Amino acid sequence: MPDPERYYDALDAWVDAHFDEQVRFLQALVQVPTDTPPGDNAPHAERTAQLLAALGLSAECHPVPADVVDASGLQSVTNLIVRRRYGEGGPTIALNAHGDVVPPGEGWSFPPYGAVIEDGRLYGRAAAVSKSDFATYAFAVRALEASGQPLDGGVELHFTYDEEFGGQCGPGWLLAQGLTRPDLLIAAGFSYQVVTAHNGCLQLEVTVHGRMAHAAIPDTGIDALQGANAILTALYAENTRYRRVRSSIPGITHPYVNVGRIEGGTNTNVVPGRVTLKLDRRMIPEEDPETVEAEIRDVIQAAAASVPGITVEIRRLLLARALKPLPGNAGLVQALQRHAREVFGEEIPATGSPLYTDARLYGEAGVPAVIYGAGPRTVLESHAKRADERLELEDLRRATKVVARVLADLLAGAASRRGHTG
Repeated sequence: MPDPERYYDALDAWVDAHFDEQVRFLQALVQVPTDTPPGDNAPHAERTAQLLAALGLSAECHPVPADVVDASGLQSVTNLIVRRRYGEGGPTIALNAHGDVVPPGEGWSFPPYGAVIEDGRLYGRAAAVSKSDFATYAFAVRALEASGQPLDGGVELHFTYDEEFGGQCGPGWLLAQGLTRPDLLIAAGFSYQVVTAHNGCLQLEVTVHGRMAHAAIPDTGIDALQGANAILTALYAENTRYRRVRSSIPGITHPYVNVGRIEGGTNTNVVPGRVTLKLDRRMIPEEDPETVEAEIRDVIQAAAASVPGITVEIRRLLLARALKPLPGNAGLVQALQRHAREVFGEEIPATGSPLYTDARLYGEAGVPAVIYGAGPRTVLESHAKRADERLELEDLRRATKVVARVLADLLAGAASRRGHTG
């Protein structure tokens, strides 16, 4: 790559010159709701494809079959792939962000789908996670192509719609259908860290069965809530043990279990005959998911057996494996850290995350993956999954410059090594 510093300056200048257009693009994305549930997200994909076409980026639309979507608890999913092929050789780099989001809930100061800008921040559901990175990645590719530098390899934009329900109708489906096989992946993330690993997640539904009875004669029933209480006590006791199981990856601490939903009973004067628990067991990358599931099932069954007459059904809702660093990601990580340090003016660590993401699905397919995009230092600061989700627009600008520079290193650099001249 001739005179890389001048090249980086030209990329940065292009991003600055087109930043107002990029913000309008993001506003248009945020203004189309993608609440999941219910998960009727095909309309957003259609709108996104239109917006991309106006930028000169033609998107392939890949609707997921209705029976597959229905089995996942969604209503409609259409995933998008934008393929940009350059010269021979060089890697194919995929950039993945998801458009589905949890419903906005209450307590907003701004309309959740208004995409209002105030004090340098854009407010709205998915403004930070992760429609922002639809904009980061699309405009980074545009900056790269506008530079006129010879390129090898290619870029694919993967805009998908099933992160909230596990990703199997999103990247999982694209990969399973053989629609893509990139060499490297950058997945939606935040600007102040490069995430190279993350936790896995096991979600189970536990249905506790007893026998209903009138509250005036409780001895004629079997109280499912008492059985559920025994199970809850046993599950939360596991958290004490989990704190002693430590991950070696910075940013990831230890496993833990959370019971996020409880339903049961019919009325205050009835002994409950059935109670349902839904639990979330976070797994550090060092743990084996099958062993974790077998152990937690044993804990539940043993607790249920301690209450006479109680039986349980256990159903797996989700098994998301951890993202682990794969050989081949080092150059990508180093390039992201170097350029982020130059653009943001501070050290950007490579670290792990307690979250789980769609990036794991690429990792399972053997694609070295990292997580980097536009956003603050923490999920808490972004208000993701809370009222008043927001994005600092300056983070969007700078993250776009970082990604464009990294693509240039990997693609224009590959062309330069093959003997191209500028």
